[in-house]
Amino acid sequence: MKKLTALLVLAGLAPTAHVAVAAEVVGNVQNAKAKIEMCIGCHGIPGYKATFPEVFPVPMIGGQSAKYIESALQAYKKGERKHPSMRGIAASLSDQDIADVAAFYAQQTRTADPK
Repeated sequence: MKKLTALLVLAGLAPTAHVAVAAEVVGNVQNAKAKIEMCIGCHGIPGYKATFPEVFPVPMIGGQSAKYIESALQAYKKGERKHPSMRGIAASLSDQDIADVAAFYAQQTRTADPK
């Protein structure tokens, strides 16, 4: 019996063998409203240009794909994207915060940046 149990465990068929599956984080638009204060100061102003670390036009993110926003924030958090302000902000966000913020901006109507 011990050999059969060992074989079933190795095969992943024993009832005591557990497989961990990561749950996908789902964004909540309502919860995001308490988390976007740091975003709207730059990303909520049409035509806004940031001056740190250099002058550049800040993209409007309303209407952008949630997956893109999540990916960008995760890249800032991991240091794969280098903007210091965005890296600091992203580092303070949990995966749930990132999903919530992405869901919030994705449901907005995309607006054109004035040139």
